[in-house]
Formats: sequence, structure tokens, C-alpha cells
Amino acid sequence: MKKVGIIRCRQTEDMCPGTSDFKVAAEGKFAFEHTGPVEIIGFVSCGGCPGKRAIARVKVMVDRGAEAIAFASCISRGNPIGFPCPHYANMRDAIIKKVGPDIEILEYTH
Repeated sequence: MKKVGIIRCRQTEDMCPGTSDFKVAAEGKFAFEHTGPVEIIGFVSCGGCPGKRAIARVKVMVDRGAEAIAFASCISRGNPIGFPCPHYANMRDAIIKKVGPDIEILEYTH
């Protein structure tokens, strides 16, 4: 079973407990269809705008065994408030640069 860390939006964490993220990961649905069910080994926020803390937080999850990093749909798709993160692309690119090409990046969760 693949081990995944999830980055979520700090500004939406009071509106969303991550229930759908955990459910689709456990069931291997939506973004996890190609992996099947996964084990979530970390579920952390980006640290707040502009998301610079996400880079270090992802590195810790990778050091602790994450084989993939998923951006929760609140960041990439704007769920539940309908406003995607304006810093998403920069955050994603900085994370890829930090962890390297061997760590799979999932653009959303559900």
C-alpha cells in the first residue's frame, strides 16, 4: 500500500475536517484510482499564504516514508469555498524541486 502525505489549505481547515480526503484515500477513489487504497501518513496545512511552510512540511513527510504527496482539493480546486489557492502552482513547483522526481504528486484528492 502506497504511503501518502496530504497538504491542505490552512484557511479552510476550520470549515473542513478532511473527511472526504480520508475516505477517498482509503477507498482508492478519485485521485487515488490509479494507486488503489493508500495509507495517509501525514495530513498538514500549507502553513498559510503564500504556502512557503508547505515545502518543509512535505520534506518531513517524505523523510518519514511518504511515497506520494497529494494536494487536498481545497488548494487545487477551491473546495469547499470555490476559491482555489492563488499560490498553488508556485507551491507545487517548489515542492517538486525540493523532493525530486521520485515522489509522485497528486494534484487533488476528491
